[in-house]
Amino acid sequence: MRYALVNDARRKAAPGLVGRCPGCSQQTVAKCGIQRTWHWAHRGNRPCDAWWGAETIWPRGWKNQFPPEWQEIIRHDETGEKHIADVMTKHGHVIEFQHSYLPAQQRDSRERFYKKMIWLVNGLRLKNDRRRFFESDNLFRVPFSVDVFVTRNPERCMPSAWVNCTKPVLFDFEGFAAPEGAPKALEGKLWCLLPGRVDSYAVVVAVSRAWFLDAAWNREQIIPTQAIGWFVHNRLSARHRNYAHDPNFRRRGRRRRRF
Repeated sequence: MRYALVNDARRKAAPGLVGRCPGCSQQTVAKCGIQRTWHWAHRGNRPCDAWWGAETIWPRGWKNQFPPEWQEIIRHDETGEKHIADVMTKHGHVIEFQHSYLPAQQRDSRERFYKKMIWLVNGLRLKNDRRRFFESDNLFRVPFSVDVFVTRNPERCMPSAWVNCTKPVLFDFEGFAAPEGAPKALEGKLWCLLPGRVDSYAVVVAVSRAWFLDAAWNREQIIPTQAIGWFVHNRLSARHRNYAHDPNFRRRGRRRRRF
């Protein structure tokens, strides 16, 4: 954890400090080595939140984009069990930054518990995920719209563990270069897989980091999932109507429809 109580004040870990966990009041010690980011740990390394894991530089960097009072927010379920949200915005929207492998059962539990949440996943944890994402033939060849892409087979381009989430999942491929032939506008984006399907298609939306942070700071709904879904549905319906009634469109469609 990043914060513990030292003399009843939230403090970051620093050499020599001893504190108490804000959630369970048990003693914590400051871990200030050179191999990992400085953090607090319960004595005996037994965290009181079963969902809590060791923090790396990547999630810490994202947390630093938000005020300290939004970070590591404690919530309790109906049994009294404590859970710590990575970030909770002023509108009550939880952002969970996920670097390590997460079992499906724990992912589902978090989605049910937090309800109003999104995931931000480190897309560089496994070295082949980024390459497979940008080599997908049925995603980038013909964009559905500006920064909006559709595919019938998201498992071919996305990490398979995340393709059936009930909440939006943003993948961070920080530092990537766009594949050869792709617009420069594709660089430096976060790639959001929307939950569910629209007319049997999975929808992927590219957003800039600046846009995401502005939305998280200022908007009640960070990713307008329903509005994007309706937009895609209406565009697909229009395409299918044209395809059904216009022979010329049908001939063009056979050559171009790769989504």
